[in-house]
Amino acid sequence: MQEYLKFYINCEWVDPVTPSTLDVINPTTEEPFATISMGSPADVDKAVAAAKAAFESYSRTTVAERIELLGSILAEYTKRYDDIANAISTEMGAPIWLSKAAQAATGQAHFATALEILKNFEWKEKKGNYMLYREPVGVCGLITPWNWPINQISCKVAPALAAGCTMILKPSEVAPVNGIMLAEVLHAAGVPKGVFNLVNGDGPGVGEAMSSHIDIHMMSFTGSTRAGVLVAKAAAESVKRVSQELGGKSANIVLEDADLKVAVAGGVSQCFTNSGQSCNAPTRMLVPAAKHDEALEIAKATAEGIKAGDPFQEGTVIGPVVSEVQFDKIQALIQKGIDEGATLVTGGTGRPDGLNAGYFVKPTVFGNVTNDMAIAQEEVFGPVLTILPYETEEEAINIANDSPYGLSGYVQSGSVDHALEVAAQIRTGNVHINGSGPDFNAPFGGYKQSGNGREWGELGFEEFLETKAVMIPAA
Repeated sequence: MQEYLKFYINCEWVDPVTPSTLDVINPTTEEPFATISMGSPADVDKAVAAAKAAFESYSRTTVAERIELLGSILAEYTKRYDDIANAISTEMGAPIWLSKAAQAATGQAHFATALEILKNFEWKEKKGNYMLYREPVGVCGLITPWNWPINQISCKVAPALAAGCTMILKPSEVAPVNGIMLAEVLHAAGVPKGVFNLVNGDGPGVGEAMSSHIDIHMMSFTGSTRAGVLVAKAAAESVKRVSQELGGKSANIVLEDADLKVAVAGGVSQCFTNSGQSCNAPTRMLVPAAKHDEALEIAKATAEGIKAGDPFQEGTVIGPVVSEVQFDKIQALIQKGIDEGATLVTGGTGRPDGLNAGYFVKPTVFGNVTNDMAIAQEEVFGPVLTILPYETEEEAINIANDSPYGLSGYVQSGSVDHALEVAAQIRTGNVHINGSGPDFNAPFGGYKQSGNGREWGELGFEEFLETKAVMIPAA
């Protein structure tokens, strides 16, 4: 059993004010593999005091100094790359190939992106009779989830450091070890005292104290919409900035002119990546009604070729979902889909054959889904795909937009121009055309109940800046 019983505050590993521990569960074995300390408002106060004291000097560091620092972080991250990937696979269940190729890689990519933006960013600009200045927002509270853990940590920490902010991070208590390793990386890279601080804990014990703290100037939160509402309410009294990336129920519109086999098979695979635990997963596939039955056949064959198993075992395509709580939620929603009358194409409740332990979910496909069903409206966050038939393109767009969420969207077409016409009508922060992947320079975030603000790239960098106008005498 590994023990991580200290918090990282003011460049030191310190004991919690009040001892309290939590076991971290390996979702493959359902057994604890590590223990962390759980923080309290008193620990948050210590971390905020350190960040507040550090802000005066760190916010005045030169761009050259911060460029050098980010370069050092990237070098140290590379040294710990395999450790971070292994930790992610152990604590949240991603197959090791995915942890190495994507999970750990995203963390590295966000630091590299922040570094390039910093090299070229315009901090001041003369406009008419005023000067426009960009300045760091201040002390930032960062709360991150367990599903893409180092990705969500790094896409906040990297631009915050680049912008000249100081911060307190609360990683998910469900998958905290990768965040602790990042603290070790930042320490080894020479991040100054008080600039980065880490306090483990849960929402009520640490998250609420951060959100309501008068000396935190910005909260950046990624997680469920329900928790995001609580963060916003707690932050409102001190009128701090709140940036949120929340839930999603993304539609994947397969247009009449798309290659059906390629589009459906690709959509199934993308939906099930990371065991379906991605907020932007294409979980609602919309297909022409005349091709619905054919689409179900393609989806069934694809899903039944996806092997669930031990994340460290060769040949595993998807691992377990992260926890018993998530497993039970997914099982209940699969049963609800059956009860509501959707066609169970493959999968269903229970574990996959041959897996008698671990939080493994059968890759599941539903057909003949209507958009008022729970499985079409609620974020399942597991390897569950719903396929909905549509009669006209206009109806498909209306179905796609008939959701409380608006994080991402997908369009498949034989013509990119046609796909772009449809993409323009989808009310989401991102749209992917014909299987296009992410771009770390493109902004990531949502409409409606999927959040506000943007992460990634230059717009994500600007979230950590304030804008100042200084009036000057006319020439």
